[in-house]
Amino acid sequence: MDLAPHKNKLGFLILVIALFLIWYLGGLFHIDYELIRGRLSSLPLFFSGIIFVVLYVVVTFFIWFSKDIFRVIAAVVFGALWSTLFILIAETINAFILFHASRYLGRGFVEKSLRGSGSRFDQRIGRANFLWLLIFRAAPLVPFRFLDLACGLTRISFRKYLSAVILASPLRIFWVQFALAGAGEVVFRNPYALSEYIASNKPLFILSLAYLALVVAAALKLKDKKWQ
Repeated sequence: MDLAPHKNKLGFLILVIALFLIWYLGGLFHIDYELIRGRLSSLPLFFSGIIFVVLYVVVTFFIWFSKDIFRVIAAVVFGALWSTLFILIAETINAFILFHASRYLGRGFVEKSLRGSGSRFDQRIGRANFLWLLIFRAAPLVPFRFLDLACGLTRISFRKYLSAVILASPLRIFWVQFALAGAGEVVFRNPYALSEYIASNKPLFILSLAYLALVVAAALKLKDKKWQ
């Protein structure tokens, strides 16, 4: 008896249950912003950077909603440039972990489930234009976690996806970190502080519009083209 289909279904089920549990249980934990910020601020940049990356990878893996807190901490403690570098390193590690977890546990089930036209679509996704990956990775409204997991379920090679992560993520991360560094800790007391800061800072507002317009324009230009 061929056990492969059952193994594929079991792996996909484990992936779905694990993601649900991580999402649900993550909401039960509390992140001590003041404690983390204080400890990181008291250490030299080299050591605080390493600790931040480790904390970011471990904590945000289990508590997805903590990413915003860690990004504010990074912007306040390290400033826009260094926080962008540390978050990029952490997000690249997260991409490696989530992509391969999704590929190992869920890819077999997806591949077996796609038949006929679905199989052809899966093959086209695997040969997807690299610019599409760059656009999705740079688009502010597309969560990194979603891309990491979704691409792991497709034929897209990790080398191709990793290239998109490294090339497109810095611009998106820096844009957010620059705004957070300017707005500061007030974003915890006022949820509209970040948008208010961007709106009141004319150069940043113009650059933000240009960044969003560039992403949209690139997507529109590619929409009628073939995937490969």
